[in-house]
Amino acid sequence: MILIEKLSFARDNNVIFDEASAHIAPGTRTGLVGRNGCGKSTLFELLTGELNPDDGRITIPESWSIATVAQETPSLDISAEEYVIDGDKKYRALQKELSDAEERNDGIAIARISGELEISGAYTIRPRTAALLSGLGFTQEQIKLPVKDFSGGWRMRLNLARALICRSDLLLLDEPTNHLDLDAVMFLSDYLKGYRGTLVIISHDREFLDDTVDHIIHIENRKLNEYTADYSGFERMRAERLAQNQALYEKQQQSIAKIQSFIDRFRYKATKARQAQSRLKALEKMDRIAAAHPDSPFHFTFRKPEQLPVPLMNMEDISIGYEPGKPVIKSLKLNLTPGARIGLLGRNGAGKSTLIKFLARMLKPLTGRLSVAKGIKIGYFAQHQLDYLNPDQSALWHLQRLAPEMREQDLRNYLGGFAFSGDKALEKAGTLSGGEKARLALALIVWQKPNLLLLDEPTNHLDLNMRDALSAALQDFEGAMIIVSHDRHLLRTTADDFYLVDGGKVSEFSGDLDDYHKYLIEQRKKELTESAAERREQRIQEKQAASGGATQISWKEKKELLQRLRAEARPLRKKAEELEKKMNDANSRLEEIEAALSESGIYDASRRDELSKLLKEQGELRKTSESIESDWLEASEKLEEAESRIREAENTSSL
Repeated sequence: MILIEKLSFARDNNVIFDEASAHIAPGTRTGLVGRNGCGKSTLFELLTGELNPDDGRITIPESWSIATVAQETPSLDISAEEYVIDGDKKYRALQKELSDAEERNDGIAIARISGELEISGAYTIRPRTAALLSGLGFTQEQIKLPVKDFSGGWRMRLNLARALICRSDLLLLDEPTNHLDLDAVMFLSDYLKGYRGTLVIISHDREFLDDTVDHIIHIENRKLNEYTADYSGFERMRAERLAQNQALYEKQQQSIAKIQSFIDRFRYKATKARQAQSRLKALEKMDRIAAAHPDSPFHFTFRKPEQLPVPLMNMEDISIGYEPGKPVIKSLKLNLTPGARIGLLGRNGAGKSTLIKFLARMLKPLTGRLSVAKGIKIGYFAQHQLDYLNPDQSALWHLQRLAPEMREQDLRNYLGGFAFSGDKALEKAGTLSGGEKARLALALIVWQKPNLLLLDEPTNHLDLNMRDALSAALQDFEGAMIIVSHDRHLLRTTADDFYLVDGGKVSEFSGDLDDYHKYLIEQRKKELTESAAERREQRIQEKQAASGGATQISWKEKKELLQRLRAEARPLRKKAEELEKKMNDANSRLEEIEAALSESGIYDASRRDELSKLLKEQGELRKTSESIESDWLEASEKLEEAESRIREAENTSSL
């Protein structure tokens, strides 16, 4: 149990926590949410001991090991695979102990350490590491490359994998999806469902939180407010609480107005003075209820495009690339018209960003025919474009360059919708955070009234409120939009059609994001099977080379071997099938509960007991489902190994 008791902490004279209390039960999965600057990352530093409270205390069991994602990655010569395995310090320590025992020829120690290694899963650590890195977007060739060969974003993925591979009792993840694409985010969501420790996540991705947490701690007004729900449930419960607070606030204001009216009328009349004085004291002692107010300071809409030509772009048999004769995308056929709302899907490196750059007119086609409307106006957002902001100039200056004829107050009013109000509009761009720069870049795009929007990961560094504002604005956008994003909620609410970029082709994907998730799981299984087959073939070749030729056994020996191997595989297959059925049953019940929780009526005060029962069952089922899934994955791995041995035996030559 993690206990946070009357925590107070200030930084640079800014009070972040003031007698804040909360608890995190073992095995729970908690999302830490709140406005930017409210203290989410500070709380992580307090949990890890990097900071000490000014007052109050944080209690974490001494025996717990804590895993976090390192923010820096040294430029090392060791491979990505070895760097990630280094994250499992217990495994490395046992490895060294075994090596020392073997040097001493200490048979008892060798047996003991070997047993510990087996129990800890050490003999599967390499395939587990390979599967983890594959899910995070690394190819089998890349995991053998030295760490120093990777860029900053990919090194952050390595640090994430390193934190995930090690055994821990408490896992703290601060914005783990920031450097991931959609495929990797979906993989990480699935992976975390099998984590058996206590999980605390800071994230601005609502669907990722819904997938991974069952509790929310909301930091607001320097306090920690606890909710037993996923993020969507928290939003509903908090909205209900705010509505109740607003009703109480309005009722209290009416009462205050009546008391104040009596005081004003009679405080100077001798016959009523004592009563007026008594009411004045009551008014002074009254605990004032704060008015409910929305968190989001953002409110903007896309300005109506000046023209909406049809089509905006037409592409026939286009090939795109950076070098002649080496196309990244081939045979592209696409007709873009106003109202098109396309989400691009595909693995990292498949060519999504290349396609966006081509549509932004930053790349010329290698072959094919491109027709572009005369009145086209492109709004292109990509992370590297933030570098084009002048670091020495303000948000207001950037907007004045686009609209020199506009009154300064009108421009300030516009920037206020992106939370650049007052002096914030005059701060130099170089001093702004990543999220603030992204907001400014979006504000400049929106101002220019584009009729074709090209958005390449627009939500990186944006908080939940700004993501919601962007989603709402995009839903009313009249032009055409093409978006690449790892934020599933944004894709679900803004894209009408999905196109898959894969194998150099761009084709319509007939399904939604849930279908794409299933597609990715199947693809990953296929790749891991192929990888296992390659390793198996390599082992056979090594055996043949060692024996000086083909390995051969008698027909009778082969038959007996196959019978034994198939007998060993039979109970494994049965166990995997039983676990899969249990997992499907649990997931079906979870879907029923989530459907019930999505109905607004369940949050009525009269149904509080029913809500509590559903939330409790949901939490228990999630833990059960995760445990079953973990057992199923383990059983499936053993079954795959058994079936691999059967295939090896089947391929062995017989005399």
